Amino acid sequence: MRPEKASIVSDLSEKLKRSPFVLVTDYQRMKVGDFGELRNRLSPAGAEVHVVKNNFLKRAMTDSGFPDVGEKLVGQTAVVTGEKDVAPIAKIFKTFASEFKIAALRIGFVNRAVLSTAELETLAELPPREVLQAQLLGLLLSPATRLVRLLNEPGSALARVLKAKSEKEGTSAQAAA
Repeated sequence: MRPEKASIVSDLSEKLKRSPFVLVTDYQRMKVGDFGELRNRLSPAGAEVHVVKNNFLKRAMTDSGFPDVGEKLVGQTAVVTGEKDVAPIAKIFKTFASEFKIAALRIGFVNRAVLSTAELETLAELPPREVLQAQLLGLLLSPATRLVRLLNEPGSALARVLKAKSEKEGTSAQAAA
């Protein structure tokens, strides 16, 4: 392999190793302006998209310890990598593909595990990580909150009874006077 090709494979391999996810997409029929729009949408989410030759991607994936999915790497291929959460990236792709009718995801990897197109679409429908964490925290805190209310209720009930009794005695004393 020529040195410049080896350098491309090495750089791609490093990107694949650093990224917690890798999405492989088909960019056939995509115009330059559409590709630029996709890059602009992915950039704020912390992701990059790169057009790569299938042979380079196969070698870089092998070097990075990814499973062999050579049969999926046909046609015009672009790779999306990033250093944040994959769910918002999958959502961007789903929205982009529905708007432009192009750039269908072929396959994805999250922590080196292979995800099918259907699994990626399911991932795209998930709420953001922060929302999921808040929901989980609420779920975990719910029993504790109920327990505190349950333990607090007898004291509150007693306080309400005493207050009502004192108000009744206060009203009876005023009526007698």
